[in-house]
Amino acid sequence: MKQYLFTSESVTEGHPDKICDQISDAILDEYLKHDPEARVACEVTITRGIINIMGEISSTMYVDIAQVARDVVLDIGYDNNKFGFEGSTCGVITSIGKQSKDIAIGVNRSMESKNGKAVNDKEIGAGDQGMMFGYACNETPELMPLPIVLSHKLTRKLAEVRKQGILPYLGPDGKSQVTVEYRDNLPVRIDTVIVSSQHSEDISMDRLHNDIVEYVIKPTLPVVLLAKDTKIFINPTGKFVVGGPLADSGLTGRKIIVDTYGGYAKHGGGAFSGKDPTKVDRSATYAARWVAKNVVAAKIADRCEIQLAYAIGVAHPVSVSIDTFGTNTVTEEVIIAAINQVFDLRPSAIIRQFDLRRPIYRRIASYGHFGRSDLDLPWEREDKVKELKNRVEEIEATV
Repeated sequence: MKQYLFTSESVTEGHPDKICDQISDAILDEYLKHDPEARVACEVTITRGIINIMGEISSTMYVDIAQVARDVVLDIGYDNNKFGFEGSTCGVITSIGKQSKDIAIGVNRSMESKNGKAVNDKEIGAGDQGMMFGYACNETPELMPLPIVLSHKLTRKLAEVRKQGILPYLGPDGKSQVTVEYRDNLPVRIDTVIVSSQHSEDISMDRLHNDIVEYVIKPTLPVVLLAKDTKIFINPTGKFVVGGPLADSGLTGRKIIVDTYGGYAKHGGGAFSGKDPTKVDRSATYAARWVAKNVVAAKIADRCEIQLAYAIGVAHPVSVSIDTFGTNTVTEEVIIAAINQVFDLRPSAIIRQFDLRRPIYRRIASYGHFGRSDLDLPWEREDKVKELKNRVEEIEATV
């Protein structure tokens, strides 16, 4: 019997890196509200008293970028100097150019369109080269790995009890980490739980510990997976008064594992936030999750990891591959053939399928882009299960 531990982490919306992700996506959302065809590649850094916004944006609209950034910071909870950063008084520096004409040439019109091999003469090409991964497994209702699901639930609960005034002394910055014990690839118990939360100076560690257990951990984690020997660490270094941008600088795209599968699956390296959907780092990774989830939901495999790869300016993926880790009910060659018939993985098709030219991005910039049962995200829909099953049966019948 194979036995092992696996750990994933999450961070709250007040973590410096997550502040940057949310600002980047809030800027993207603001452009898409008024100009759905806007090209946005926007990154943010944050540190003591200063927000730096940089990137390339091509649009017909004007957006008050500095005000968007301030609004995000205030909404997160940095609305006074109690926790060392304040959205109304911080400095905001912007350095924004336009998308390179050389890049735009390939994105505006794909190589297939230029060669007369596309149905649509104006089909766009991929915004960059690269590889993207999607993953799904049947160990949770969300078809996500359990450690990252539980880690996100803990950080969301931290934010909830802070904003609802249940634990008003908590600050916006915080982290969680969950270690799960697996036997024969099935989760059987929670081995370790770590919760770290920023807090007011006058709160004792005993009260913080008791409150976090009572109001965050107990309502969140499944009792059936908690054991007598489950280790629980709350603010293991002790005080966590100094946090947020006062304690650490933040950067867009530095929490890509938190955003995806908690390290349980491969990652192509491309971040999501601040990128419009022509960037396949974002749109194709969403599509890869959609494919993997439908494969698992169709019970063709218990686990599925898919890799897509693109060339800049080319619409069709240059490769599609999968790994079902020996859990497949039909050959992987049959599954790939069915995927290629059922799913259109060109950037234009992905954008249309998911309606990605709309302002949906800031709300998924925290607590994960996948497995979000609180949001109706199109790449989480199991809408291709029946068609996928039928194609697998048809292909098998011809083999």
